[in-house]
Amino acid sequence: MIDHGLKDHLVRRVLPNVQMPAQYIGGELNMVRKDPQAVRGRLCLAFPDAYTIGMSHHGLQILYTLMNARDDWYCERAYTPWPDMEQQLRSAGLPLYSLESFTPLSAFDVIGFSLQYEICSINVLTMLDLGGIPLRTEQRTMADPLVIAGGPCTQNPEPLAPFVDVFVTGDGEPSLPRICDLWKELQDSCRSSGPLLEGAAGREQREAMLGELAKRLPFAYVPRFYEPEYREGRLVALNRLRPDVPETIEPSVISDLDGIPLPTRPLVPYVECVHDRIAIEIMRGCPWQCRFCQSTVIKRPLRFRSVRS
Repeated sequence: MIDHGLKDHLVRRVLPNVQMPAQYIGGELNMVRKDPQAVRGRLCLAFPDAYTIGMSHHGLQILYTLMNARDDWYCERAYTPWPDMEQQLRSAGLPLYSLESFTPLSAFDVIGFSLQYEICSINVLTMLDLGGIPLRTEQRTMADPLVIAGGPCTQNPEPLAPFVDVFVTGDGEPSLPRICDLWKELQDSCRSSGPLLEGAAGREQREAMLGELAKRLPFAYVPRFYEPEYREGRLVALNRLRPDVPETIEPSVISDLDGIPLPTRPLVPYVECVHDRIAIEIMRGCPWQCRFCQSTVIKRPLRFRSVRS
């Protein structure tokens, strides 16, 4: 189900005024189409960089395929618009939307950011603002999407801590479905007791539900329940603000890489991207373990895919 009103306005009034409009219209080869009314939950993978870079990211293809393989979830996508498109959206009073159904980001259950580079941090704020989602975590209620973030930059989450509800450490394949399912379960439990609360009561309700996430998911770091401790300008510890949340955050780890199937129908863009080729993951991690390399540390243990898989 597509928001045809938003789409028609974009096609007639906005896209003729921006460069490379094909990156804002969706419809790529192998794009997944579902009826949003027929699923339990909706996830938007938000890549805080340009479309031509985000479509080159193999991890997004894996998570997109994984979540859309489920009948009860619809996984869609959004990327950071270029400045000309951002200006057009703001001038027209239009929200940032998903490419699959032209749904505003604020209407999703979960928004998942992939933090690949520190320089993209500002783009997270741009996408939240354009999507109609309150910037700071303490401003949100249960009526707002859960804002999560994964990727290499979650190893240093504090710069974005005021804006992200939950940082997910480690491999996304086992962690993303669990966090989406649990959040939807918590949403449903709130709705079963009445309408979602607003204002201060709504923010307290959301904080209670985030507490449940922190307690039940060992790989989920919820910044509002921790106080960073610095010495000589360096982060040395995260002190708990409540005793029922984990003292240590454990990364999510896939023990059997062959158990996670590779995308066999990857998204194929109609515009030239940075990496204009297909990617196949043959292993996760690196055997050389160079001390200067972040990837060799955060992707341990080293795992290989078999040729057969």
